[in-house]
Amino acid sequence: MDLYQHFRQEEYPFIDQVLSWREEVTNRYESRLTDFLHPREQRIFKSLIGNDETLKLDFFGAWEDAERKRAILTPFYEEITTESFEVELLQAKFPEKFVSIEHRDVLGAFLSAGIHRKKIGDIIINDGYIQILVAKDITTYLTTNVTSIKKANVQFDNVSFSQLLDSTNRWIESTATCSSLRLDVLIKEMYQTSRQQALDLIKKGFVKVNFQTIEQAAFLLEEGDLLSVRGKGRTRLKELQGKTKKDKVRIIFEKLN
Repeated sequence: MDLYQHFRQEEYPFIDQVLSWREEVTNRYESRLTDFLHPREQRIFKSLIGNDETLKLDFFGAWEDAERKRAILTPFYEEITTESFEVELLQAKFPEKFVSIEHRDVLGAFLSAGIHRKKIGDIIINDGYIQILVAKDITTYLTTNVTSIKKANVQFDNVSFSQLLDSTNRWIESTATCSSLRLDVLIKEMYQTSRQQALDLIKKGFVKVNFQTIEQAAFLLEEGDLLSVRGKGRTRLKELQGKTKKDKVRIIFEKLN
């Protein structure tokens, strides 16, 4: 059976990378630590490793509902601890009364400073504080080069995981039946728009699936996909529940509140 038939063509390079990691750990008995992976990549990683009893796979993203996580693949006898993931929690305070800072502002500041997205985990903003999980090897660079966000001066410092802010992410679960798993059809159902509005959003490049801009209305979504629409928020396709007697697809999806 062709392994690749279960995945999208654009995912083949990541699949090859995971298979290479698996071979390294199996043959050299060395652990392999990844950069931060988004949910779809985590799902692929899990499916490729499967129930291999000679290996141990674990993920860490600090928050219980973390979206982005680092993965570590080790021989089955290795102990995995928080320290194994080589991450640090950074925190900065900003004057909430005078400036409003959102997730995109923080991420934009990091990217403008030349920091790669794959080195950054989740970003939490709550009660005038910003927290972010980062790979240890960029901590010094980040704290030195990111000193302002949206005209507010900030200073990021290392804090203990015991000081984790409450995540403000709240996913609201809903059910629906759809004629297909096409991107335009699911946008219509998940965001309560017309089919034409969904098509317009896709054509304008306002739609991302698993953080990649998708401009094909016929693109087919799969269980676990994360969908974001500019100005309308994020949803994820949590579960496929088979078909109805009228051949429609039953889905469970979640929308970020």
